[in-house]
Amino acid sequence: MKGERRVLAAIAIVALWLGGLGMLVRREYFRPHIERLAEAALRVTPGAVFYAVMQGDKQVGFASSTLDTSAAQIEQRDYLVADIPAGGKLHRATARTNVILSRTLRLKSFDVSVEADESPMHITGRVIGDTVLRFAVSSGASTPADTQVMKLAGPILLPTLVPLAVALEERPRVGKTYVLPLFDATSLAPKDVRLNIRAESLFVVNDSSVYDSTAGLWKGVLPDTIRAWLVVPESGGGIGGWVDEQGRLVASNQLGFHLRRLPYEVAFENWRKETERMPAKTRPIAANRDILETTAIAANKRLRSSLSELRVRLGGVSLRGFDLAGGRQRFSHDTLTVRREDASALAARYFTIPPGNRTHPDVQPEPFLEVDHREIVALAERLADGSRDPRAVAQRINQWVHDSLRKEVTIGIPSALHVLHTRVGDCNEHAQLFVALARAAGIPSRVASGLAYVDGRFYYHAWPEVLLRGWVAVDPTFGQFPADAAHLRFVTGGLGRQAELLRLVGGLTIDVIGTK
Repeated sequence: MKGERRVLAAIAIVALWLGGLGMLVRREYFRPHIERLAEAALRVTPGAVFYAVMQGDKQVGFASSTLDTSAAQIEQRDYLVADIPAGGKLHRATARTNVILSRTLRLKSFDVSVEADESPMHITGRVIGDTVLRFAVSSGASTPADTQVMKLAGPILLPTLVPLAVALEERPRVGKTYVLPLFDATSLAPKDVRLNIRAESLFVVNDSSVYDSTAGLWKGVLPDTIRAWLVVPESGGGIGGWVDEQGRLVASNQLGFHLRRLPYEVAFENWRKETERMPAKTRPIAANRDILETTAIAANKRLRSSLSELRVRLGGVSLRGFDLAGGRQRFSHDTLTVRREDASALAARYFTIPPGNRTHPDVQPEPFLEVDHREIVALAERLADGSRDPRAVAQRINQWVHDSLRKEVTIGIPSALHVLHTRVGDCNEHAQLFVALARAAGIPSRVASGLAYVDGRFYYHAWPEVLLRGWVAVDPTFGQFPADAAHLRFVTGGLGRQAELLRLVGGLTIDVIGTK
């Protein structure tokens, strides 16, 4: 990946706070209480809540959620800002969302933006008659907006409104289940998410704050006891956490971050003062960790090995849900074995897929993979140079991306077209551009993410996989075709899946058993 939690944290900001573009709440899922929910929404009152964004015991950011009402509509504004260490510096990333709903919780429009260094992302959308969602996605000033229209099967809620909907519909109770199709921000595709109410508890929350002149800090006062319910998405996606009777989050753990509700001055002013005192200089990389929270490029490392096999023992965290087994990887009990593909695996059993027959999901455009853009298509055709051999074309694309991009840490969510214009980036930019070009050439490809074993240490890394005889790992960042066994794949897929790697931070232990 890019820098110390660089793109992971940027993605997590989206996944954590925005939780996706929309929750497609089809009528068949919300029956018979959709009308009761609409009636209950008329009782929504204005208010604002504030949160400290924590990683471990350290506050890294601030978040807020504000609800305004009028006779005709409800407006919810959510904001999150966090400082992300990358490439030896602190980089500030922010996420904002503004949602307009009718008084019956029907989504009318939304505006979402994420800014991190030079890679902003902006998403706007409007719902037409509960049946059509029209939205536009742009990433980078030089990248044109990708406008799409999607048919809806019913009303839409945003994930940030799910806690409100849970509390409004009826009094939550332990054991209750909601099944909702989630429209995920990182994949821009719906998926069914089952939400369970797992527990009920009491929390003490301060309603106000006072300034302690001796300590130079704000402190919470006027404690109030509130009841909350633990809402948990079974798949690990969506907005989850402790929700009070008014439908506001009290606390939430998502993707390595913890949101803790606090008075405004305690959540924001104390953090602001601390960051103002902190010099914007290099933070040392902890030498005693099994995983260095950076990439090899950020650490000024180059992968010069050519391992044919790597065996490691994994522990310390739950590995459920990771893509550890399959293809060149074998995972048994706690031992992962990675073997580099041999020459026979590189011989494809098909010709590159012509444009009219591209039904395979891994040759389709995706958010930030502008496969059909004329510049991407033109470059893919030039690199293919008339060849329809997937191996030959993929190898040319791999070499071109390796030779053409300046190896440099950047912060943000990479767009293939933006990378093509800037010609700079870390492993995610290399992988994103490769996948877009390969798909444009008719070669099924996807992004794999995990760890790279470089000079005896493990670093976050991303690389492509292309479908030849089977899925084959390649690495345009380090110029390997195929990639050697120093690549440990944990997930495959888009940015939402890559954010899952935050589960490994600070907990995963790795023991190298053997190399060849």
